[in-house]
Amino acid sequence: MIVGLTGGIGSGKSTVANFFRALGVPVYDSDSEAKHLMVASETIRNSIISLFGPASYEGQKLNKTYLSDIVFNDSDKLEQLNAIVHPAVRKHFLNWAKVQNTRYVLQETALLFENNLQHHYDKVILVTAPKTLRIRRVMKRDGVSETDVCARIDHQLSDAIKSKMADFIVENADLYETQKRVAEIHSKLVGQTTA
Repeated sequence: MIVGLTGGIGSGKSTVANFFRALGVPVYDSDSEAKHLMVASETIRNSIISLFGPASYEGQKLNKTYLSDIVFNDSDKLEQLNAIVHPAVRKHFLNWAKVQNTRYVLQETALLFENNLQHHYDKVILVTAPKTLRIRRVMKRDGVSETDVCARIDHQLSDAIKSKMADFIVENADLYETQKRVAEIHSKLVGQTTA
């Protein structure tokens, strides 16, 4: 069974993913795998260079600042970049999932509902947290202003909309409660799968 794990910026997806890992569930981190593939895959690399120019890479490293500046100000360019990267990540994930020997696997992906990917999953888990807490977490983690965080939050679908589409919701404000909720969801998922 393939389960999607998603949530807005600062909701604590990685924390929740780690609780699932602790229960022995393999977790595929789409964001870090995408970054890896953008450097490791020659096909992706060439496509990015032909679309955004040679400044997209600094030697062997992806020039994230340069690319971010372009795509965050131009939704067409962002779509073009996603069209290069997303199918490669999807293929990589499916190959990875095939070799996992567990009842279910998790794919952690930030913009699951925004990119209308929910039909790729048997179940979807949404991680939520109060907006003030999310803002504090991202400011601390990324060293950015409250205005920057709010702009990023506003670019994503609201939790109210996503909650209607999710199969499970983890309210990630209190770590003890979060861990308890993860254990509950894990039991339900294991119960819904056959060995």
